[in-house]
Amino acid sequence: MRVPGIGAPRAVLPKALERLADRGVEVEIASRIRASHPVGPSLRTYANGAAIMSARLDPPAMLALLQSVESEFGRDRRGARWRARSLDLDIVLWSGGAWFSPDLVIPHLLFRERDFVLRPAAEIAPDWRDPVTGLTLRQLAARAVAGLPR
Repeated sequence: MRVPGIGAPRAVLPKALERLADRGVEVEIASRIRASHPVGPSLRTYANGAAIMSARLDPPAMLALLQSVESEFGRDRRGARWRARSLDLDIVLWSGGAWFSPDLVIPHLLFRERDFVLRPAAEIAPDWRDPVTGLTLRQLAARAVAGLPR
């Protein structure tokens, strides 16, 4: 989905990282942007990446910031769950380990099943360990490629 004034999905991710940096989030490193097929009924190709970011925010405050940036990029959270969206920012892992609240679960519940998350994440943080399985991102990505259980 093109974002007015920014362009195609591949251009949206770097602009979103810039917007987060403008809001006080330090973007330490970002992966390459990769095209991926959709999950669900959407027919378009998506652009995906991962970034390691630092901020003096707890996970709920970081989620609120991410969702406000999504809104600034035209994201509408109403309607069908799997519909096309201009930007989707998730907290996949956190340096504090696991986080559980009614609105947020870290690690992201489905990240181990999603190659489009694992490959970019393993590119920038191959030795980061999933606090639930103890496996590194490199190991999880290799299992995804091989079709092994994660």
